[in-house]
Amino acid sequence: MSSELDNEQELPQQHAVTIHDVARAAGVTIGTVSKALNGQGKLKEETRERVRAVALRLGFRPNDLAQSLLRGRSFTVGLITTDSYGRFSIPLMSGIEDALGSAQISVFLCDARDDAVREQQHINSLLAKRVDGIIVTGRRIDARVPIDVGNTNTPVLYAYAQVKEADALCLLPDEAQGARIATEHLLAHGRRRLAHITGPSYFEAVQLRQEAMRQVLKEHGLDLPGHRALAGPWQEAWGHRAVGFLLEMDPGIDGIFCGSDQIARGVVDALRERGVKVPADVAVVGFDNWEIIAAATRPALTTVDMNLHELGRIAGTRLLAMIAGEKASGIIRLPCSLIVRDSCGVHTLGTAERRKEDQGD
Repeated sequence: MSSELDNEQELPQQHAVTIHDVARAAGVTIGTVSKALNGQGKLKEETRERVRAVALRLGFRPNDLAQSLLRGRSFTVGLITTDSYGRFSIPLMSGIEDALGSAQISVFLCDARDDAVREQQHINSLLAKRVDGIIVTGRRIDARVPIDVGNTNTPVLYAYAQVKEADALCLLPDEAQGARIATEHLLAHGRRRLAHITGPSYFEAVQLRQEAMRQVLKEHGLDLPGHRALAGPWQEAWGHRAVGFLLEMDPGIDGIFCGSDQIARGVVDALRERGVKVPADVAVVGFDNWEIIAAATRPALTTVDMNLHELGRIAGTRLLAMIAGEKASGIIRLPCSLIVRDSCGVHTLGTAERRKEDQGD
């Protein structure tokens, strides 16, 4: 019998190492190699370790498809998104991979781009790869059409996306709770004449946040009149323009809760241009904690963080349980956090306190 070293040297330089090569180099049968590498069968530990060492030296990589057929698992999942910019899908995917990494599961990211045909092509491709499960996400929480996995029984979970199917599991940030903590923070800093500048009113997130803000104000004996609740596009330019409308109608505004950090940045810039100091005259709170915008705004934005990384981690954990056979359904809303920065921070004076300070009281 030739030595293992001799057998390894006989392999062509560009040869794709096969299980036959490993068996020949280790001086064992193909069946023994399979058992050793898959942790199956009754083998001496010495034989198992020797085969593994030879496979490692030769650079042998098991065929994933063959392995998946053997184990009944591919140890991959699909992540389908319509968020082409990655604003929401990237932190979500980071959390998903944190949850799945310990289980040695890889994630295929597929960009559907709001194209139903393209999305179904991705689904078909993922199913052909025998993925263990699929997570569907997007760039808004409004209800979407459920994906079709045919009769494969592949577990599907929606994260930062939802469908109306009763047996679907959907994980969402708690938009109302996020608006509540933003409003309570402004009130805690003495602000009483609050305004809300946000995105299009047909978005579910916009509706949930505005209703929560009104409820908090009502609990404090305050209100949010229609002229102080302005809806427009999710754009910095809209925030900038809305400030002009707002101050013209109600120059006594002392706090603004914005529906996104982009809108908030436009608000802050417009206030500065008008000689209104933030937060001394008007405190501003954003939504999203998009750090590239929130931290770069001057002053830096206090904002609501939807905790998308944590939402992704929980989505990954729940999908693992579904792959293992657990049945789960319903809409689960996960709490947001408030990130306090300078636009409405711990050192912000309330209106009454400012007046006392100005008067030397």
